[in-house]
Amino acid sequence: MTRTPGVPLVQRPNTVAVGTIVWLGSEVMFFAGLFAIYFTLRSTNPDAWGQMADTLNVPFALVNTIILVISSFWCQFAVFAAERGQVKRTSWKPWNWGLTEWLFLTYVFGAIFVCGQVLEYATLVSEGVTIDGNAYGSAFYLTTGFHALHVTGGLLAMLLMLGSVFAVKNFGHKEATRIIVVSYYWHFVDVVWIGLFLVIYVLK
Repeated sequence: MTRTPGVPLVQRPNTVAVGTIVWLGSEVMFFAGLFAIYFTLRSTNPDAWGQMADTLNVPFALVNTIILVISSFWCQFAVFAAERGQVKRTSWKPWNWGLTEWLFLTYVFGAIFVCGQVLEYATLVSEGVTIDGNAYGSAFYLTTGFHALHVTGGLLAMLLMLGSVFAVKNFGHKEATRIIVVSYYWHFVDVVWIGLFLVIYVLK
């Protein structure tokens, strides 16, 4: 089909990117519900918060938060590399890295964050903060636990992306779009955690 002269070409939005954004919108509602649960339990059980909130290791959580935030920068550098079609590094200098190196670094930092959460859970349980102990424990593990599951899902997606990059012979627009979509998700879980950190650890 030929295009009529003078009629502007209509660029259709990428369906994968649009679908991901719509799905992330539903995830926003999900986490909004978790925040609502947290604040509801907090308002109805102030004594539990007064007793248990001081058991949190805020400096440790801050370091873990910084690690996750930094991983978001590495993820964006992977997107930049994908947009210019650079799969692998051309030298060991970071500014010459490709999406493979940046995505792997993102995965490492994300895995460190999850391990940090597991270590924090183990420490809190040893100090008597359990999910079925009181309202504080239920709210804490419910909100942070679901976020940890989302981060783990993002790590699995990165492994799939790394596998697909090595599997294809020619890296093109389709593969780059997948990397970009994963970055949307990763930035989303980072922003959600910043909100959780402020609510749980700063405003405890």
